[in-house]
Amino acid sequence: GRGHPTPVSATEPCVPWAWRGAEPLSPGMARPGTGALLASGTLGFPPQNLARVVVWEWLNEHGRWRPYSAAVCHHIENVLKEDARGSVVLGQVDVQLAPYVIDLQSMHQFRQDTGTMRPVRRNFYDPSSAPGKGIVWEWENDNSSWTPYDMDICITIQNAYEKQHPWLDLSSLGFCYLIYFSSMSQMNRQTQRRRRLRRRMDLAYPLTMGSIPKSQSWPVGSSTGQPCSCHQCLLVNSTRAASNAILASQRRKLYAGTGTVPVRQSSTFAGATLWPAGTGTAAGGTAKGETLRAPVGAFGRSQSAPGTAQLPSLNNLNRPGTQRGSGISARAAVPPGVPALPVKNLNGTGPVHPALAGMTGILMCAAGLPVCLTRAPKPILHPPPVSKSDIKPVPGVSGICRKTKKKHLKKSKNPEDVVRRYIQKVKTPPDEDCTICMERLVTSSGYEGVLSHRSIKPELVGKLGKCGHMYHLLCLVAMYNNGNKDGSLQCPTCKAIYGEKTGTQPPGKMEFHLIPHSLPGYTDSKTIRIVYDIPTGIQGPEHPNPGKKFTARGFPRHCYLPDNEKGRKVLKLLIVAWDRRLIFTIGTSNTTGESDTVVWNEIHHKTEFGSNLTGHGYPDPNYLDNVLAELLAQGVSEATLKD
Repeated sequence: GRGHPTPVSATEPCVPWAWRGAEPLSPGMARPGTGALLASGTLGFPPQNLARVVVWEWLNEHGRWRPYSAAVCHHIENVLKEDARGSVVLGQVDVQLAPYVIDLQSMHQFRQDTGTMRPVRRNFYDPSSAPGKGIVWEWENDNSSWTPYDMDICITIQNAYEKQHPWLDLSSLGFCYLIYFSSMSQMNRQTQRRRRLRRRMDLAYPLTMGSIPKSQSWPVGSSTGQPCSCHQCLLVNSTRAASNAILASQRRKLYAGTGTVPVRQSSTFAGATLWPAGTGTAAGGTAKGETLRAPVGAFGRSQSAPGTAQLPSLNNLNRPGTQRGSGISARAAVPPGVPALPVKNLNGTGPVHPALAGMTGILMCAAGLPVCLTRAPKPILHPPPVSKSDIKPVPGVSGICRKTKKKHLKKSKNPEDVVRRYIQKVKTPPDEDCTICMERLVTSSGYEGVLSHRSIKPELVGKLGKCGHMYHLLCLVAMYNNGNKDGSLQCPTCKAIYGEKTGTQPPGKMEFHLIPHSLPGYTDSKTIRIVYDIPTGIQGPEHPNPGKKFTARGFPRHCYLPDNEKGRKVLKLLIVAWDRRLIFTIGTSNTTGESDTVVWNEIHHKTEFGSNLTGHGYPDPNYLDNVLAELLAQGVSEATLKD
């Protein structure tokens, strides 16, 4: 291993790094071997005549700096050489990043379709480290795709790998994980859960050396150091002032007191002022509305207003409250002609798209028009309170509750009998692949020697009755043995179901009734409320880890349907699916990453009553048709109701 790294604090929670809001290092500090950490809002450059690998990174919602790919970093560097004040369209090099644009002046990434802004930074690493060699370390997530580690973690893993250490403890970086190189896996020391990891070669990150190239030098303007005063530049700079004011208003919450907050500029006009410095005062306002006036380029990239404390970078916002700076009253120089930005905290929301609102707000502010910044709306998950007397049975549906008990182990049906029930023998099979074993149908099954069935020869081929797809009989027996063994068979090609498919849903209760409220989009109908409740328990033989405890988070879960003809049909089919144990299963949560927990089983439900902010609410005109199709895919159709 790496000797004895510093252990994780006993009071610090041990959570997966990808979800962790770990406390970043304070500005100016650096982890060993990673290079200096640079504050957002500035472009960093390596020391004179010292080669460094450049890695551009963005700050996620958990306080972690996530690296862009090497190809994206090369693209950003190329744009930077041409125009250090310009913008970078990331979709030009990576189609998956099509909505994203980086503004090099403010050092922020902007998502055009949602209006989300995130700080970015230009970080430097040793050329002999992993990014300089094009080495990327990744871990396998719950979707079976690969996620790269943070760059400092990637470098640490590569260093241990090169020194041929058998394992690596990531405690010194604040994560309770062990890396095992022999099995190429990552283990959570608290939960003992393992994930695969891999090392792959990619494009090396760009190298930079020496001082700032001429195309990146500041100040921008004539040789006298005076900025350009054309109308276009003045408009751009006043827009920058508005952007600075927006960012400053977001940071005000970090400070105590009622005084104004010093604004750290993202301007790159170091050493020169755009206008003669003047004095500006904050307009009088109430607690709900305050006006900020922000200077443009009045101070250098590493300076703040004279006589004021420097505003911490966003890399320092997650530190404990006692370590943050307190509010300091200051009056910043305000250039003439730059409009004030009224920032109001309003509870109401409007129908304006966030991206359009963000861009329009900046442009309106530059033109001197007032702009209101509103809080994001919150989802309406539950209806207003309903008295017991107002709760009624659903018309046309018998009962108000269904319970499922622990599955009793019945005498297992003979796999051969189940397979033979649904297939027809094929005397002369075509020369094509069996999609189960991937061997040709004219040859023996790939399970020959693995499964031994006297009555089924490995070369026998059968055709499923409904869909007509052909497989080796031995392959179908192997597939059945690997499933729920409930007497049903599902075609692996077209998913057609033969027999009655059942699932592995743990014991629980399903309630359903009518409430006197309407869903958005169904104002003329009352609402069917479904309440699912599943307690924690022990996994059975049909579950992933028999004998192990499983958790049941978020129960009881409330779901909603409109009380109309199609809504009642969906309810009846959901009751059938519940009885067949198809609504839930035990697996790994896509939301939290927790394993051995109760999760939804591919039949979507609407859990948001009065809005559709999460995508799980109304209005959604296609939902009822979509859920009918999902139920049909599980073998639950309208024909089931007639039976």
